[in-house]
Parts: sequence; C-alpha cells; structure tokens
Amino acid sequence: QVQLAESGGGLVQAGGSLRLSCAASGRAPSGRAFSSYAMGWFRQAPGKEREFVSTSSWSGGSTYYADSVKGRFTISRDNAKNTVYLQMNSLKPEDSAVYYCAAGTIATQRPYDYTYWGQGTQVTVSS
Repeated sequence: QVQLAESGGGLVQAGGSLRLSCAASGRAPSGRAFSSYAMGWFRQAPGKEREFVSTSSWSGGSTYYADSVKGRFTISRDNAKNTVYLQMNSLKPEDSAVYYCAAGTIATQRPYDYTYWGQGTQVTVSS
C-alpha cells in the first residue's frame, strides 16, 4: 500500500511563501513504484468542494496548474526521494485550505483519477 504524508503547511501572511512536501512510502499491491505515478495537489476550503491545484506526470516532464494558481505555484518532484513538492508564492487569503497530495496513473485534474491520498496539511493565509 502506498502511503502519502504531506508537510510544510502553516500560517503565513498574504504575499508570503510556503513549500509543501509530500513523501511517499510503501508500494502498491501491483508493485508499482512511486516514480511511475502521476502526482497531484488538491485543496479543500471549509464548505467547498475539493479542487484541483496542480499535477505532475511521473517524470515531471508535464505539469498542469489551475488558473487560480498559475504563475504563483510550482510543482516539482524528486523521484529518488519519493517526494513531490508544491512551492507556493505570492499567497492570497483565498489560498487558505487543507492541501492534499494524491497519486494516480495519469496526470489529470479529476480527483477520482487518483488512487492514493494523503491526510492533508493546513495552509492559512492571513490578510
């Protein structure tokens, strides 16, 4: 079983930066390794649905972003460390949410395409 653990959340003022990390451990029943999974970041604010933030193909060669974070957030991955990152700059109060990382077979914006999910890390941006 693949386990994902997010870290790096916290409280930051508007305009500030945070870097989230998502460390993967374990292995899928199929034997598939972390390096073969697409990795995505999603977020969910209170009273709202979970929304797509960013995703990376297994190699990191293809990345996609929600329009709301494009130009401010950067996804990257280090397959040697089984870790994916989300660098968040120029944070806004509306970025406040619980951020989740997820692993799936393809890099899409659809949450249901992802098989494994972390527990989430809280990001709060004060104005």
